[in-house]
Amino acid sequence: MAVNEKNILNRLYFIAGCMFIFGLAVVFKLLSIQFLQGDVYRAKATERVVKNVVIPANRGNVYSVNGNLLATSIPKYDIRFDALTPNAKTFEKYVKPLCDSLSKYSGKSATKLLKDLRRARANKNRYYLLARNIGYSDYIRLRNFPLLELGAFKGGLIVEQTTKREHPMGGIAQRTIGYERVDDKGNVTRPGIDGAFGVKYLRGVDGQRKKQQIGKGQWKPLSDANEIEPQDGYDVYTTIDVNIQDIAHHALLAQLEKYKADHGCVVVMETKTGEIRAISNLGRNKNGHYYERLNYAVGESHESGSTFKLMALAAAFEDKVADTSDVVDTEKGVLSFYGKKVRDSKYGGYGKISVSKAFEVSSNTGIVKVVDEGYRKNPEKFIDRLYDMNLNNGLDLPIIGEPKPIIPDPRIKNGRWSGIALQWMAYGYGVSFTPLQTLTFYNAVANDGVMVKPRFLREVKEFDKVIEPFEREVINEQICSKETISKLQALLKNVVEKKHGTGHRLYSKNFSMAGKTGTCQKDYSDKSKLNYISSFAGYFPAENPKYSCIVVIHEPDKGVGYYGADVSGPVFKRVAQKIYTDTPLIDEIESLEVKTAAVEKDYEHFYKTAQTYKTIMPNLIGMPAMDAIVLLENMQIDVTVKLSGNGIVKSQSVDKNTKLKDNQTVVLKAS
Repeated sequence: MAVNEKNILNRLYFIAGCMFIFGLAVVFKLLSIQFLQGDVYRAKATERVVKNVVIPANRGNVYSVNGNLLATSIPKYDIRFDALTPNAKTFEKYVKPLCDSLSKYSGKSATKLLKDLRRARANKNRYYLLARNIGYSDYIRLRNFPLLELGAFKGGLIVEQTTKREHPMGGIAQRTIGYERVDDKGNVTRPGIDGAFGVKYLRGVDGQRKKQQIGKGQWKPLSDANEIEPQDGYDVYTTIDVNIQDIAHHALLAQLEKYKADHGCVVVMETKTGEIRAISNLGRNKNGHYYERLNYAVGESHESGSTFKLMALAAAFEDKVADTSDVVDTEKGVLSFYGKKVRDSKYGGYGKISVSKAFEVSSNTGIVKVVDEGYRKNPEKFIDRLYDMNLNNGLDLPIIGEPKPIIPDPRIKNGRWSGIALQWMAYGYGVSFTPLQTLTFYNAVANDGVMVKPRFLREVKEFDKVIEPFEREVINEQICSKETISKLQALLKNVVEKKHGTGHRLYSKNFSMAGKTGTCQKDYSDKSKLNYISSFAGYFPAENPKYSCIVVIHEPDKGVGYYGADVSGPVFKRVAQKIYTDTPLIDEIESLEVKTAAVEKDYEHFYKTAQTYKTIMPNLIGMPAMDAIVLLENMQIDVTVKLSGNGIVKSQSVDKNTKLKDNQTVVLKAS
């Protein structure tokens, strides 16, 4: 018995010893956590309930050369209420006045709002939604309501801000204006001007704000102020002229619809400076509607067809292997090289004609014969002359997606050279350029041989302070001799003015134009898929050119028509015609923005009113449509615009100073 009791005691001592050692280990661990790792665990605990939330900076605005908004960031706010933050006395004192104010704002019953807020407090709702996606003026109004005006700590106010990017001109030039988007995987897409200059200028610097977790997936700001205030991005002033852009867009759209084409583009460039005044890129969707799908002018390279004949003759004239008065035999409209045929569009050809007329009637055989006879023994000389005119170099544009030009070269491995490469290049096959690259050469001819780089930006500003100006950039001081330039200018003018010229149907006695038609086969290796690319490149006026322009339309319905003079030429003419009709004084093109003292005074008056009230209709007559749209959208008013012409508001469906109804739509007519 004594032995058993002793064994039991030994076991108890052993268990007690183990428990004592375990207790010491627990105490040691607690002390270790408290004093050695306390800061680490406290930080982890804080991370679970408090975090820094990024406050995105407002992206800078994108403006036209006229000062009209092309892209802008509009702040939007969600207003929530932490029903547990106010103490009982404060809640009871202010909850009814708050509901009365909310009722006047929203139109909802004050009694029902009071019942909802009391239920929210009883249910310990710390994230009750009061208003969603409201503008700045409404945000200022709500935060001054009873109870909410006490702020986050006493009044339970929760403000969440987001920013929405708006394009006041809608789909017009939207692809060129661009955007920056980040998908769920963090991949960034940055097309257009907004994308090209977003990182450096437009983006700004994000801020930070501490938020505390108050429920599952719910976070409340710890204070009314941000820990780090966001810094808004700079504003970018482009070279786009909204009036010319509107003309170009609608002229292109009308022709695409008429010829049921797949897609097309038009670019208008100021000759001396290289500033892009308009750029429109429209593609057809499966429903047959056209929209800014891709930036074809910058990113789509294709065989040039007859618009390359100008480059070919520029080389021939400069190397003195041919002249405008030389006679060339078009060989009844058919030439053969290694079993491959070069044909004229006119059956039987043009007989023996001058080189000048061969260009004006766009004779394939005539131009090919000039290049073949001048360079077949030394094709490298022709290639080098093209290189001297910078035709082998890209434009190094800030807008991403520009491919390099393609020019076959026998000296380069895999240089696309063949026995017929020289002859095919002469009339625009085997070479490949983007529309903007082609336009840059034509603009150089218009500019007396000075090749300037296309430019989309004029300056970057912070309010009225210029951060960075963008000046004219010369690519080549003189692409060829003055004598050659003079001959090329005469050829382009004759294409339109002479009765036999392929562009003669575009001729107008009211304003002069110069240019070259182009009709290029596409997918010609498979006759069942054969399509056409119709183009027209040139400038206006023919003497002392102000603008150069290119129009390229892909895959017009062959049953309707496909020649460049018929499909693309009318777009070119309408752009030139509208510019001169709407703005006959060329030197005043730079200042087309409509501003009157009365409109400015009314706008300022309304802006002040809109900070407090959202129910008063302003007078928008005489204001640019895009400015009017932004103003009304900031008031949370639905806007419908019937736009034509210059885009200046001529009438509004609701008279000024009229009290607006809830969910009312305002119709603006602009012309």
